[in-house]
Amino acid sequence: MRAIYPGSFDPVTLGHLDIIERAAKTFDELVIGILNNNSKSPLFSVQERVNMLEEVTSYIPNVKIVCFSGLLVDFAAKLEAGIIVRGLRAVSDFEYEFQMSQTNRIMNKEIDTVFYNTSLEYAYVSSSMVKEVAMHGGDISGFVPALVVERVYDKYRKDLSEK
Repeated sequence: MRAIYPGSFDPVTLGHLDIIERAAKTFDELVIGILNNNSKSPLFSVQERVNMLEEVTSYIPNVKIVCFSGLLVDFAAKLEAGIIVRGLRAVSDFEYEFQMSQTNRIMNKEIDTVFYNTSLEYAYVSSSMVKEVAMHGGDISGFVPALVVERVYDKYRKDLSEK
């Protein structure tokens, strides 16, 4: 069975990687769906996020990285994926994700959502928090894969030099 783990992954965190590794053990194929959302201003371009995810998941043979825009259920149907994978860090995540899963189910009854509780050591990690810490020069090495650390800092150094 094919599953999709959607998100912006801006940047990919160790929490994301934890969910990816666990879901890849559960499903025959795991598609990481990188949302191309034109209404947001991401730190990394879609292609940069694709490249980073390809690198950090290169050791997982059944993971495929694909970008998409539009509705997730349409993307899932196009790829013939019957499962959407979502990670939960806290009760507040569940409330939002539950609403989304119910909406998706109404839109396409062939697609279910599977929730993974984030491992305790990553329960507080988010891409937003990583960016906030990095913007102020803090150490993000405990939050993102090693190859992502300098790329995040480089983005903020570039922003500072352009001002």
